[in-house]
Formats: sequence, structure tokens, C-alpha cells
Amino acid sequence: MHVGLVGAGRIGALHARILRALPAVDELTIADLEPDRAAKLAADVSATPAPTPRALVDGGVDALVIAAATPAHAELIHLGADAGLPTFCEKPIALDLETTDAVIEHVRKAGIALQIGFQRRFDAGYREARRQVAGGELGRLLVVRMATHDPAPPPEAYIAVSGGIFRDLHIHDFDALRWVTGQEVVEVYADGAVLDDQAFARYGDVDTAVAVLRLEDGTLAILSGARRDPLGYDVRMELLGDGDSIAVGLDQRTPLRSVEPDAPATGGAGYSDFVQRFEPAYRAELATFAEVAQGRAESPCSGEDARACLVVAVAADRSRAEHRPVRVEEVA
Repeated sequence: MHVGLVGAGRIGALHARILRALPAVDELTIADLEPDRAAKLAADVSATPAPTPRALVDGGVDALVIAAATPAHAELIHLGADAGLPTFCEKPIALDLETTDAVIEHVRKAGIALQIGFQRRFDAGYREARRQVAGGELGRLLVVRMATHDPAPPPEAYIAVSGGIFRDLHIHDFDALRWVTGQEVVEVYADGAVLDDQAFARYGDVDTAVAVLRLEDGTLAILSGARRDPLGYDVRMELLGDGDSIAVGLDQRTPLRSVEPDAPATGGAGYSDFVQRFEPAYRAELATFAEVAQGRAESPCSGEDARACLVVAVAADRSRAEHRPVRVEEVA
């Protein structure tokens, strides 16, 4: 395949290296809002630069991978749909439901395959947790605990267009919760605060967040989030059932230490960022997209999946603003 990649930043560079290593990909063309950055990345990975995304598509690619900034996602998916290209796009489709719905409808009418980048679905731990829940090995699921803590805040320019902590950071947790449990979120009670970096306050955002989420069968999930964890990148999911309890992301690099006198010491430094923690998942994700693009597999994460996560994030934002539980059906 000849794959077109739009976006040459940090995640775009990772995708470029992964795509070049896939047996199914024999040609890669890269475009970016900054043509010089695209040219540099293309030179680094032996790819071809294109001056614009339109030029990239017009150059005859077989599939499109979007790793540009969030505000560009919807427009670029429309570009792929107009060209009839199977398309992979990093989360989210957009930051509002109206734009998201327009993209989903265009994709449906164009008949293209669309895969949204929620890489935790391809992580070995999350996959095993999903298998055990589906197989009944945990018994009745009672409580789910989730944490996503960044090691350091993103740049202010990123904060300004991110959509806020729930639509940017925790949308991964919302997707993982739906996917692992096989249930939809029906109610959210969320709050947040600015405790570390005042840049978040300038955009009505927070750097520390919590939420309680109720699933369809009444199971409760607890979420914590932070934009700064000095010990490293921390992403965990714990599932407690009446038959067994399991954890995802609990290993020797988890940036959390016990103060019990007989507890074993953790080994090694924490993960420096999401790329280091989830690189194997990103590889599996794009390998799957290659199968999707060739018509050998169905999309494992559709536009509708992305919309369902965004609805939960919108409900969380409303809950934080109004200091009350919000039923997801209020915003859906």
C-alpha cells in the first residue's frame, strides 16, 4: 500500500516509523501544516514529503493516517471521505457533537472504513481485562477504578485547543471503560481544580480531575486525573468483582510506592510519556488498520465509538460546571 500520513509532530513521527516497518506498506508520503517539518520527517524515515494534505491525497495514496492536531481532524476525515480512502484518525474526531455527527454521516455516505485511534484497545493488559470480564472470571463487577496521570503539563498552546481535560486526556479512560466492561456510561458526576499550573485556568480548564461514572447495570467507576505526576506517566485500571479482582498497568514501573515496612520496592524509573508506555499498542493498532484498509478486517473502533466517548466527556464537563450529576442522555 501507499499510505499518506498527515501530521509530523511527536505522534506523527511515531506513526511514520511504525508505518515504514509494516510489511503491507511499501510507500509513505507525509504532509504537515509546516512543510519543512514534513520534509524533515520524510527524510528521517525514507518517505516522500507533500506540500499539503490535499496534494498528498491527490498524489494517489491508498489509505490516509491522520496524526495532526485535534482542530484539523474533522476536515481531514472529510478529505479522506471525499477521496474514498480508508482513514485512520487519532482521537477525537472533533470536540463537539455537531461536527462529529457531520463526519460520521459523511463517512457513512462515502462508504469508507474509519478507525479512530484509541490505542488502549490494543494494549495487552486492557485486552486481557476485557477477555476476563466477558468470560465472567471476575463474577459480578462491583467497582472499577481508573487513573490517568501525565508526568508534566502540555504546552500552553496545546492547552488552548485541547478541549479540556475530559475531552482530551480522559476520553481514553471513557473508551477503555466502555470497551473493557462492554457497558455504556449512563451518568457522570465530575469535578476538577487548578492545583499546579495556572495556564489551565486561563482557558477554563483544570489540571486535576475526578469523576464517578455509573454503568448500565449500576456498577460504579471512579476516575482520577492529573496533568503532573513527578514520578512518571501513570495509567491504570482496576476491576473489582465478587469473584476476582485484577489490575491493568500495575507493574514495576508504576509511579506509586508503598510505605508499608515489608512492601517490596518498585524497580526502575516510571514511564516518561504515553509513547513509551503504549508503543506496542500503537504498533498493533496500525497493523490492524493496514488490514482494515485492505478490506481484510472491520474497523475495531468506529466513529460511533468515538462519539459515545465524546458524549461522556461532554457530560463530565457539564457536571463540573453545574456541580451536579449529569445523565448522559441529557447531552447525547
